[in-house]
Amino acid sequence: MTARTLIMGIGNVLWADEGFGVRCVETLTDNWSFPENVQLLDGGTQGLYLLPFLEEADVLIVFDAVDYGLTPGTLKIVEGDEVPRFMGAKKMSLHQTGFQDVIATAQLMGYCPETLILIGCQPEELEDYGGGLRDVVAAQIDPAIAIALDKLKMLGISAQPGRGDDRLLADPAIKRGAYEEGRPSADEACRTGDDRFFPVGE
Repeated sequence: MTARTLIMGIGNVLWADEGFGVRCVETLTDNWSFPENVQLLDGGTQGLYLLPFLEEADVLIVFDAVDYGLTPGTLKIVEGDEVPRFMGAKKMSLHQTGFQDVIATAQLMGYCPETLILIGCQPEELEDYGGGLRDVVAAQIDPAIAIALDKLKMLGISAQPGRGDDRLLADPAIKRGAYEEGRPSADEACRTGDDRFFPVGE
């Protein structure tokens, strides 16, 4: 049987380097197309709402910003049973604990993907609401994607240059280009966050 494969980016794009995983799957979809058994998903911070996607997958590849305690921009690949441990070893935000719970629940219910691969990047900045990826982290998007493509090839899954299926990605209005280009300069920006996301009147 052909392995059903889920490639997912998780994290919160509103908090600077927290958005690394989402930006990886977004870039992957912009540049590569896959067979029908491969699904690409912006998992954001959805937590247990992601369970149905795991239930349908035999292989799960996750992109995420993970605090490994390493130099910012360092990539680290974790596989198999080690994935849940690394995703919660040093919690950065609620989404990491949430995804640990997703995997644990899927294992408990007997439908966790057999193959788990985490491609994580050490963040530089997380305390910048409305900010974009820092350069040292953004520079690891293409290397992280190259790792994922190699892992997929080892599993017998070939990608072709072209555009992938983006139906499970976020709205184009918050894709990296639109999001970061629309942010005010440092001189103009509200330093308590990005006022594009404040309710009118505040």
